Amino acid sequence: MARDIYAYRQLVVESVEEGGRVVMRPASGQAYATDLNVHCSRHLSDTSVYPLGTVFLVNAKLTDRLGGDQYLYVWHGDEIKVLSDSEAEVFLGAYRRVRL
Repeated sequence: MARDIYAYRQLVVESVEEGGRVVMRPASGQAYATDLNVHCSRHLSDTSVYPLGTVFLVNAKLTDRLGGDQYLYVWHGDEIKVLSDSEAEVFLGAYRRVRL
């Protein structure tokens, strides 16, 4: 089955520490709650490559697994861009969305 590219939208996520591990969460000011899980490549959680608090621009879609909790899924083959604080601010200012 082909991947539905229209289900994905650009989203800013940031690395945060929770319970002793590094996880990705949506940045504040977007359509998604900031406590929503983001499933993406483990490479983004590697603090030797990307320090804690690094902000990424990704393509993600909202999904669930067999009726479980919803989460954002980032396909491992999509391009991921590291954003500076000013780039993230510009993106968030231009693409403010109503929370889903």
